[in-house]
Amino acid sequence: MKAIADRRHHRMAPVVLLLLALLLTGAVYAALSPTPAEATAASEDDIAAGAALFRTNCATCHGPGAEGRDGYPSLIGVGAAAVDFQVSTGRMPMQATGPQAPAKPPVFDEEQIAQLAAYVASLAPGPSIPTADQVDPAGGDAANGMALFRTNCAMCHGSIGRGGALTEGKYAPSLGGSTPTQIYEAMLTGPSSMPVFNDANITPEEKQDIIAFLEEQKQGSPGGTDLGAVGPVSEGLWVWVVGMGLLLGAAVWIGAKSA
Repeated sequence: MKAIADRRHHRMAPVVLLLLALLLTGAVYAALSPTPAEATAASEDDIAAGAALFRTNCATCHGPGAEGRDGYPSLIGVGAAAVDFQVSTGRMPMQATGPQAPAKPPVFDEEQIAQLAAYVASLAPGPSIPTADQVDPAGGDAANGMALFRTNCAMCHGSIGRGGALTEGKYAPSLGGSTPTQIYEAMLTGPSSMPVFNDANITPEEKQDIIAFLEEQKQGSPGGTDLGAVGPVSEGLWVWVVGMGLLLGAAVWIGAKSA
């Protein structure tokens, strides 16, 4: 018993106990903390195939090493998310220069887009493509998404994401045809005139809420026709034109009958 008591009062005992406590705390945290979703790592074959596609289709504008040239931006550090957004929406490759690249059917298939994204992502760190769980509308709160959208996005995209005109020939596109992944990537990378909403501005959970709200808008108006869905001005105009027209028509008909 005396030997055990001596070991317990040894001058190194507090250090050993502290190390054991730290190890135990780390083990418990690792076991209980949620594991962040991560994108599947690209293979060397994907990167090589993406480099070949890049040299054939993108290097003319962005340079052979994606460093940019002649007013075209560098792609070093933009990340896989920016490439996936631009190419999957058909904005890149551009058909002609203009105020902004319009959306069109994509030139590449899903595998080729993933290869291009893998190659650009290999050049320097940047935003990655969100996972399926991050963009799943079922995991978002549409009511909170509506408040966030109207605070941060509605001034350009309209109250329910139908788009609107900007300055110098630019415009905020309608979001009705955008996939949840593309919406998330747009917030993450800020294409064209759109600001970047990183995770410090709008958290991943809030991005998912916005996606949930926009997906609900694709279901159509529960009250029938949406009258263009651009807000109360158009709805008031319809009421004025149709309602006053009916009243004037009724007044003319009553006057004709009385005569």
